[in-house]
Amino acid sequence: MRTKTTGALTALILAGTLAAAGCGSSAPSTTKGTSGAGTSASGSPSGTSASGTSPSGTSAPGSGATGGVSATSFTNSFSAMASLVSLAKAGHGKIAVILPDETSSARYVEFDAPYLKEAALKAGLPPSDIIVQNALGSDATALTDAQSDIANGASVIAIDPEDPAGGIAVTRYANAHGVKVIDYDRLTLGSNAPYYVSFNNVQVGKLIGQGFVSCVNAWKVSKPNVIVMRGAPTDNNATLFYQGYSSVLDPLFHSGKYVDAANPAGTWTPSVALTEFQQAYTAHKSVNSAVIPNDENGAPIISYLKTQGIKPDTFPTTGQDATLVGLQNILSGYQCGTVYKPIYKEAEATIALALYLRAGQTPPSALLNGTTEDTVLHKAVPSVLLTPEWVTPQNMQSTIIADQFVPASQLCAGSIATYCSKYGIH
Repeated sequence: MRTKTTGALTALILAGTLAAAGCGSSAPSTTKGTSGAGTSASGSPSGTSASGTSPSGTSAPGSGATGGVSATSFTNSFSAMASLVSLAKAGHGKIAVILPDETSSARYVEFDAPYLKEAALKAGLPPSDIIVQNALGSDATALTDAQSDIANGASVIAIDPEDPAGGIAVTRYANAHGVKVIDYDRLTLGSNAPYYVSFNNVQVGKLIGQGFVSCVNAWKVSKPNVIVMRGAPTDNNATLFYQGYSSVLDPLFHSGKYVDAANPAGTWTPSVALTEFQQAYTAHKSVNSAVIPNDENGAPIISYLKTQGIKPDTFPTTGQDATLVGLQNILSGYQCGTVYKPIYKEAEATIALALYLRAGQTPPSALLNGTTEDTVLHKAVPSVLLTPEWVTPQNMQSTIIADQFVPASQLCAGSIATYCSKYGIH
């Protein structure tokens, strides 16, 4: 989730990209989807819709293809991957996935990497033909990994870059060597990647906003004075999340029902997020709530609020990614909820798409269920858009625990056991 500041590589690559695109736009991409992944992203802030069509009004890409999976096929049993065994046998080359780091979110190590490997193996891909790497926060490492993978026979690369410059560099190198590229989890604006797999990120933001409003009402916060936080400005996903929750909150701010107290610059670094929050909290004495875009940023902020004497169920905050600490903060009454993105679905969808590309086949429209606009290149990118969920104490058992995303024994350790008993979590 986090995006760091880059140096000369960023400046050089982005300058060239923007010049080629003929504009310096950093406006957000928008998504269009045909399945549940996109449907409630309508209410359509800033041009998004759930129409399932490209900007020209044509049908979603891949509409002439047939295939064994759709964007709604994937479960935590990985059973859908068995329908792709013949496709795996028909293809050639390795599939490489490059993840961004091990620090901004626990998901990359704990979930993405093992799920990607499991999806590939369940589809019948030989273990030697799946490569999953982590660039450890370095754009240079991501490019070096991609170069090594291509030299070792990769025919498809999925990249979730630490920064836009890293994604652009990898995509350009892969394109120059005839290797297909999938943008994994976040779209790199200006990279000209041919495919994108993620959750509907405007909808992620809308869930954050809607969950916040619901929580404000449930916790009886009569006049919300809100610190509206965001992720790193260089991360297109952060822009889409902000777009989503702004579409919910802006009418409340404009009506005077809520007060927009502060808007920090944004980051995916938790320590920086804490500093941003403390500065806003100190400057605005009436602040009594915060919209926070992920659990990792929220954790130190909640710890700080506890030192300020804030009691449970009084100061609404939000999050994303369903981290252990985030879930425990929800149960103990310091966080309203979190957006849960079942990562096994994203991993399976990415491997499925990669197998079609590896076999030289057109992915089916049931899998490529929408498009996402690259607003730098003014291009609709064929996309697999998956469905996020808002998790609260009331549905934690049926989502997080049922999916084995976090074991109940780990979630309910220590003082949290009382809350688990209260909400039927076991």
